[in-house]
Formats: sequence, C-alpha cells, structure tokens
Amino acid sequence: MLTFFTTAKPFRDHLGVIQRNALNSWKRLHPDVEVILFGDEEGVAAAARTFGIRHEPHVERNEYGTKRLDYMFGKAQALARHDLLCYINCDIMLMQGFCHALARVKAAHSKFLMIGRRWDTDINEPYDFERRDWQTRLRGHALHKAKQRTPDWIDYFAFTRGLYGPDLPPFVIGRVFWDNWLVWKARDSKVPVVDVSAVVIAVHQSHDYGYHPQGKEGVFHGEESGRNYRLAGGWSHLRTIADATEVLREEGLKPNAMRHWAAVKRHVRQAGRVLLYDVVQPVWFLFLAITRPLRRALGLQTENLRRLRGKV
Repeated sequence: MLTFFTTAKPFRDHLGVIQRNALNSWKRLHPDVEVILFGDEEGVAAAARTFGIRHEPHVERNEYGTKRLDYMFGKAQALARHDLLCYINCDIMLMQGFCHALARVKAAHSKFLMIGRRWDTDINEPYDFERRDWQTRLRGHALHKAKQRTPDWIDYFAFTRGLYGPDLPPFVIGRVFWDNWLVWKARDSKVPVVDVSAVVIAVHQSHDYGYHPQGKEGVFHGEESGRNYRLAGGWSHLRTIADATEVLREEGLKPNAMRHWAAVKRHVRQAGRVLLYDVVQPVWFLFLAITRPLRRALGLQTENLRRLRGKV
C-alpha cells in the first residue's frame, strides 16, 4: 500500500492535539498503511506507541538543531515496506479520497510525484474518529468552513521509491523552499507530477508559529530559509503545484495546460524573492557578522536591547 513518513513538533498543548489527529487519520486509511515518525521531541515516542507506528528517534540536524530533510528522505526510502512513499506534514488530516487518487495515479504511471493543495481549518480538540461518519463530517467541515490555499502551499508528496536520491540538498524542515525544490526535481527528472487538488481534501489544522524563536518571520525570512533557497539553486529551481504536468479530476487524468501560465506568473513573482534572498539577505547577514564584535563591546546585542526596552 503506502508508507507515510513525517516528523513532529513537541506533543504539547494545541500542537499535540492536531498532530495526534493527523497520525490517527493516516492509520485509518488502510490496514496496510505504514507510518514512520522521525525525531525525539517531547511526546513523540509515546505517540508512536499509541498509534502502533515506527519510531526513528535519530535525525541528522544542522548547527541550529533543525532537522534535515535529506536524511529523512534517504532513511525512509531505505526502511519503507512499500515502494510508494509519502512525506507529509504532521498537521494534515487525510480521508479515503487520498487513497483513491493514489490508486488512479499509480495505475497510469510507474513513476510519479503526487501533490495537492491543502484546506486550512481550525480544529482545536481531539477529533472523534469513533464516529462511523468521521470522514463525511470532516469533509463537510472543510468544504463549508475551511479555505483552500494557493498552489504555493505544498504539504504532502506521494512518490515512487528512488525518485529522490543522494543529490537531495541538506535542506532543513520547518522552513521554506525545500518543498518547491522537490517539485522542481521531479519535473527536471522528467517524472510526471500530478495535481490531485480537485479530488483530495487535505485538511490542514491551523496553528501559530511559536515553535520558531522569531515566529512566522523567522520561518519564512530567517537565515535558515535563506540557506534553503541557496541550496535549492535559487528561484529557477523552485516550482509549485501549479507547475504539475497533469491534473486528476473525477473524469480522469488530464494534461495541465495552465502550467505554462504558471511559469509566467512565477517569473514576475520571483523578482522580489531574488532581490531579498540573493542580494539583501546575504549583505545583511554579512554586516551582522562583521559588526558582531563591536556590537558586543557596546552592549548592542539583541538580548540587551530587549532588556533596555523593557525598562523604558
């Protein structure tokens, strides 16, 4: 069937609730679903025991302690019982529509990448999976109260084993640009990329960005995101769901005629990113590195400035 693999944040408070909801939904898709959970954060081992899934506590990390994507992709492909794998963010709930779409794509292609847009919704409590109509209720909740995100937001990647190999850069998870590179890599490898947004409702349980010291700004514009951007090879190696070669609809697979228009829009949109990540950010971090000794001598470190503001 399928091997999911993922990594989680500490299982506490609201994040604990939504991550358990996600894991529970995947396990209920099919009796032969395998789930590999990477990481040793608080509550991860207990969650793995609760749901009867494989726990891999060790993950390679960068110097900031952020988990590396390349390690998890390599390890998961080596460990997986199945030749179909899916990396998925640990806040996404899935329903049977995902399995149906996967079967249809697999029947058409021996190698592929399957991706789709997510639906943002607020879920703040453990979901009631004991109700026989839990999927009908979740689908209705998403369609009536959730917001479908644009093609830039990619939260699951179902692919055939071997698609991603040793050339996967040492991206870090929980930052941006690695997801866009994964789509580009499949396209560059001449592998079909299938957008299943029309037939799969992937429910993203909304949350804040408190897991990053600088919050949302740090996730999207911090130093590690800038490094991910450079590891990807810049904007020319970044793609979105809109760049899929095919789309899956109820009536079947169709060529994605709109992908050429997506390329035009990408060139316009990326101009600002090129300026930020190729020019402004490298100059700014170089300036910080050069002036660090002087700022320390003058007591102008961030912590000191925050304390001074607090006294004013």
